[in-house]
Amino acid sequence: MSAPSIRARVRAEMIGEIKAVARRHLATDGANLSLRAVARDMGMVSSAIYRYFPSRDELLTALILEAYDALGDAVEAADAAADPRDLRGRWHAACRAARGWALAHPAEYALLYGTPVPGYAAPDDTVGPAQRPPLTLVGILRDGLAAGAITPPPAEELPAPVRADLAELAEAFFPGLPEALLARGMAGWTQLFGLISFELFGRINRSMAHRDAYFDHQIRLMADLVGLPARPQVPSEE
Repeated sequence: MSAPSIRARVRAEMIGEIKAVARRHLATDGANLSLRAVARDMGMVSSAIYRYFPSRDELLTALILEAYDALGDAVEAADAAADPRDLRGRWHAACRAARGWALAHPAEYALLYGTPVPGYAAPDDTVGPAQRPPLTLVGILRDGLAAGAITPPPAEELPAPVRADLAELAEAFFPGLPEALLARGMAGWTQLFGLISFELFGRINRSMAHRDAYFDHQIRLMADLVGLPARPQVPSEE
Protein backbone atom coordinates (compact mmCIF):
# COMPACT_ATOMS: atom_id res chain seq x y z
CA MET A 1 0.00 0.00 0.00
CA SER A 2 1.42 3.37 -1.01
CA ALA A 3 1.90 6.10 1.57
CA PRO A 4 -0.70 8.88 1.63
CA SER A 5 0.13 11.82 -0.59
CA ILE A 6 1.30 15.06 0.92
CA ARG A 7 -2.03 16.59 0.01
CA ALA A 8 -3.93 13.82 1.81
CA ARG A 9 -1.73 14.14 4.89
CA VAL A 10 -2.23 17.90 5.01
CA ARG A 11 -5.99 17.45 4.66
CA ALA A 12 -6.05 14.87 7.46
CA GLU A 13 -4.04 17.17 9.72
CA MET A 14 -6.39 20.07 8.98
CA ILE A 15 -9.46 17.94 9.73
CA GLY A 16 -7.86 16.86 12.99
CA GLU A 17 -7.15 20.47 13.95
CA ILE A 18 -10.70 21.54 13.10
CA LYS A 19 -12.11 18.80 15.32
CA ALA A 20 -9.74 19.73 18.15
CA VAL A 21 -10.89 23.35 18.02
CA ALA A 22 -14.52 22.23 17.82
CA ARG A 23 -14.05 20.07 20.94
CA ARG A 24 -12.78 23.13 22.80
CA HIS A 25 -15.95 24.95 21.76
CA LEU A 26 -18.01 22.05 23.06
CA ALA A 27 -16.39 22.53 26.46
CA THR A 28 -17.09 26.26 26.58
CA ASP A 29 -20.20 26.80 24.46
CA GLY A 30 -22.01 23.46 24.39
CA ALA A 31 -23.05 21.47 21.36
CA ASN A 32 -24.54 24.31 19.30
CA LEU A 33 -21.36 24.68 17.27
CA SER A 34 -20.66 27.53 14.89
CA LEU A 35 -18.41 26.78 11.92
CA ARG A 36 -17.73 30.48 11.68
CA ALA A 37 -16.41 30.54 15.26
CA VAL A 38 -14.24 27.48 14.65
CA ALA A 39 -12.82 29.06 11.50
CA ARG A 40 -12.11 32.31 13.36
CA ASP A 41 -10.16 30.48 16.06
CA MET A 42 -8.09 28.77 13.38
CA GLY A 43 -7.35 32.00 11.56
CA MET A 44 -9.28 30.86 8.49
CA VAL A 45 -11.91 32.65 6.47
CA SER A 46 -15.25 31.03 7.18
CA SER A 47 -15.66 29.80 3.60
CA ALA A 48 -12.43 27.79 3.79
CA ILE A 49 -13.69 25.46 6.51
CA TYR A 50 -16.50 24.26 4.24
CA ARG A 51 -13.92 22.45 2.13
CA TYR A 52 -13.47 20.08 5.08
CA PHE A 53 -16.92 20.07 6.66
CA PRO A 54 -19.70 21.27 4.35
CA SER A 55 -22.05 21.89 7.28
CA ARG A 56 -22.21 22.15 11.03
CA ASP A 57 -24.06 18.85 11.12
CA GLU A 58 -21.21 17.02 9.39
CA LEU A 59 -18.75 18.35 11.94
CA LEU A 60 -21.07 17.36 14.78
CA THR A 61 -21.40 13.87 13.32
CA ALA A 62 -17.63 13.50 13.13
CA LEU A 63 -17.31 14.51 16.79
CA ILE A 64 -20.13 12.18 17.83
CA LEU A 65 -18.59 9.22 16.01
CA GLU A 66 -15.22 9.85 17.62
CA ALA A 67 -16.78 10.16 21.07
CA TYR A 68 -18.86 7.00 20.73
CA ASP A 69 -15.81 5.07 19.54
CA ALA A 70 -13.65 6.40 22.39
CA LEU A 71 -16.30 5.42 24.93
CA GLY A 72 -16.73 2.03 23.29
CA ASP A 73 -12.97 1.47 23.30
CA ALA A 74 -12.79 2.24 27.02
CA VAL A 75 -15.68 -0.06 27.96
CA GLU A 76 -14.54 -2.94 25.75
CA ALA A 77 -10.94 -2.69 26.94
CA ALA A 78 -12.03 -2.80 30.58
CA ASP A 79 -14.16 -5.88 29.94
CA ALA A 80 -11.36 -7.60 28.01
CA ALA A 81 -8.84 -6.93 30.79
CA ALA A 82 -10.99 -8.63 33.45
CA ASP A 83 -11.05 -12.36 34.17
CA PRO A 84 -13.53 -13.72 31.60
CA ARG A 85 -14.97 -16.10 34.20
CA ASP A 86 -15.64 -13.29 36.68
CA LEU A 87 -18.91 -11.97 35.30
CA ARG A 88 -19.51 -9.55 38.15
CA GLY A 89 -15.95 -8.26 37.94
CA ARG A 90 -16.37 -7.68 34.21
CA TRP A 91 -19.64 -5.83 34.80
CA HIS A 92 -18.06 -3.59 37.42
CA ALA A 93 -15.00 -2.92 35.23
CA ALA A 94 -17.11 -1.98 32.20
CA CYS A 95 -19.39 0.30 34.24
CA ARG A 96 -16.47 2.04 35.92
CA ALA A 97 -14.78 2.52 32.55
CA ALA A 98 -17.88 4.23 31.17
CA ARG A 99 -18.01 6.56 34.16
CA GLY A 100 -14.28 7.23 34.03
CA TRP A 101 -14.44 8.19 30.37
CA ALA A 102 -17.43 10.46 30.98
CA LEU A 103 -15.77 12.28 33.89
CA ALA A 104 -12.61 12.76 31.82
CA HIS A 105 -14.57 13.98 28.75
CA PRO A 106 -17.65 15.80 30.07
CA ALA A 107 -18.25 17.89 26.96
CA GLU A 108 -18.12 14.87 24.67
CA TYR A 109 -20.39 12.91 27.03
CA ALA A 110 -22.88 15.79 27.03
CA LEU A 111 -22.83 15.77 23.23
CA LEU A 112 -23.80 12.08 23.26
CA TYR A 113 -26.22 11.92 26.20
CA GLY A 114 -27.18 15.48 27.01
CA THR A 115 -29.82 17.77 25.58
CA PRO A 116 -30.39 17.13 21.84
CA VAL A 117 -28.85 19.74 19.56
CA PRO A 118 -31.60 21.89 18.00
CA GLY A 119 -32.02 21.09 14.31
CA TYR A 120 -29.60 18.15 14.30
CA ALA A 121 -30.61 14.59 13.47
CA ALA A 122 -27.91 11.95 13.91
CA PRO A 123 -27.39 9.83 10.77
CA ASP A 124 -27.61 6.05 10.72
CA ASP A 125 -23.85 5.59 10.83
CA THR A 126 -23.84 6.71 14.48
CA VAL A 127 -26.02 3.74 15.51
CA GLY A 128 -23.29 1.09 15.43
CA PRO A 129 -20.78 3.03 17.56
CA ALA A 130 -23.54 4.01 20.01
CA GLN A 131 -24.37 0.34 20.61
CA ARG A 132 -20.88 -0.70 21.69
CA PRO A 133 -21.28 -0.12 25.48
CA PRO A 134 -24.69 -1.83 25.78
CA LEU A 135 -23.51 -4.69 23.56
CA THR A 136 -20.56 -5.18 25.90
CA LEU A 137 -22.78 -5.26 28.98
CA VAL A 138 -25.34 -7.61 27.46
CA GLY A 139 -22.47 -9.72 26.12
CA ILE A 140 -21.46 -10.40 29.73
CA LEU A 141 -24.93 -11.82 30.33
CA ARG A 142 -24.71 -13.90 27.17
CA ASP A 143 -21.40 -15.39 28.34
CA GLY A 144 -22.85 -16.12 31.76
CA LEU A 145 -25.86 -17.84 30.23
CA ALA A 146 -23.64 -19.96 27.97
CA ALA A 147 -21.51 -21.01 30.96
CA GLY A 148 -24.56 -21.93 33.04
CA ALA A 149 -23.73 -19.24 35.60
CA ILE A 150 -26.90 -17.20 35.00
CA THR A 151 -30.46 -18.46 35.26
CA PRO A 152 -32.82 -16.55 32.95
CA PRO A 153 -35.79 -14.91 34.68
CA PRO A 154 -39.26 -16.15 33.71
CA ALA A 155 -40.52 -14.82 30.40
CA GLU A 156 -43.92 -14.18 32.01
CA GLU A 157 -42.53 -11.12 33.80
CA LEU A 158 -42.55 -9.23 30.49
CA PRO A 159 -45.61 -7.58 28.93
CA ALA A 160 -46.31 -9.19 25.54
CA PRO A 161 -45.51 -6.07 23.45
CA VAL A 162 -42.19 -5.61 25.27
CA ARG A 163 -41.36 -9.28 24.78
CA ALA A 164 -41.99 -8.90 21.04
CA ASP A 165 -39.70 -5.88 20.80
CA LEU A 166 -36.97 -7.63 22.75
CA ALA A 167 -37.30 -10.76 20.62
CA GLU A 168 -36.47 -8.68 17.53
CA LEU A 169 -33.52 -7.09 19.31
CA ALA A 170 -32.21 -10.45 20.52
CA GLU A 171 -32.52 -11.96 17.05
CA ALA A 172 -30.52 -9.10 15.55
CA PHE A 173 -27.68 -8.99 18.08
CA PHE A 174 -27.90 -11.89 20.55
CA PRO A 175 -29.53 -14.94 19.01
CA GLY A 176 -30.77 -17.31 21.68
CA LEU A 177 -30.68 -14.78 24.52
CA PRO A 178 -33.95 -14.96 26.48
CA GLU A 179 -35.99 -11.79 26.22
CA ALA A 180 -36.41 -11.44 29.99
CA LEU A 181 -32.65 -11.61 30.51
CA LEU A 182 -32.09 -9.04 27.77
CA ALA A 183 -34.66 -6.80 29.49
CA ARG A 184 -32.67 -6.91 32.71
CA GLY A 185 -29.47 -6.16 30.84
CA MET A 186 -31.11 -3.13 29.24
CA ALA A 187 -32.35 -2.01 32.66
CA GLY A 188 -28.75 -2.14 33.88
CA TRP A 189 -27.57 -0.18 30.83
CA THR A 190 -30.12 2.61 31.25
CA GLN A 191 -29.45 2.81 34.99
CA LEU A 192 -25.71 3.05 34.33
CA PHE A 193 -26.05 6.02 32.03
CA GLY A 194 -28.68 7.58 34.28
CA LEU A 195 -26.18 7.39 37.14
CA ILE A 196 -23.43 8.93 35.06
CA SER A 197 -25.69 11.68 33.75
CA PHE A 198 -27.01 12.57 37.20
CA GLU A 199 -23.45 12.90 38.47
CA LEU A 200 -22.06 14.73 35.47
CA PHE A 201 -24.95 17.17 35.21
CA GLY A 202 -24.94 18.00 38.92
CA ARG A 203 -28.16 16.24 39.95
CA ILE A 204 -26.63 14.60 43.03
CA ASN A 205 -24.05 17.23 43.99
CA ARG A 206 -25.88 18.21 47.19
CA SER A 207 -27.11 14.76 48.15
CA MET A 208 -24.09 12.49 47.60
CA ALA A 209 -20.70 13.69 48.75
CA HIS A 210 -19.03 10.28 48.37
CA ARG A 211 -19.82 9.73 44.73
CA ASP A 212 -17.25 7.00 44.05
CA ALA A 213 -18.69 4.84 46.82
CA TYR A 214 -22.25 5.64 45.74
CA PHE A 215 -21.52 4.63 42.15
CA ASP A 216 -19.92 1.34 43.19
CA HIS A 217 -22.91 0.59 45.42
CA GLN A 218 -25.33 1.26 42.59
CA ILE A 219 -23.53 -0.95 40.09
CA ARG A 220 -23.53 -3.74 42.68
CA LEU A 221 -27.31 -3.36 42.85
CA MET A 222 -27.41 -3.49 39.05
CA ALA A 223 -25.37 -6.69 39.05
CA ASP A 224 -27.83 -8.20 41.52
CA LEU A 225 -30.76 -7.14 39.35
CA VAL A 226 -29.43 -8.78 36.21
CA GLY A 227 -28.58 -11.96 38.10
CA LEU A 228 -24.80 -11.97 38.02
CA PRO A 229 -23.28 -14.56 40.38
CA ALA A 230 -20.94 -13.71 43.23
CA ARG A 231 -17.32 -13.20 42.25
CA PRO A 232 -15.28 -16.42 42.19
CA GLN A 233 -13.21 -17.13 45.28
CA VAL A 234 -9.45 -17.01 44.84
CA PRO A 235 -7.77 -19.95 46.62
CA SER A 236 -5.58 -18.80 49.49
CA GLU A 237 -1.90 -19.62 49.41
CA GLU A 238 -0.67 -21.84 52.20
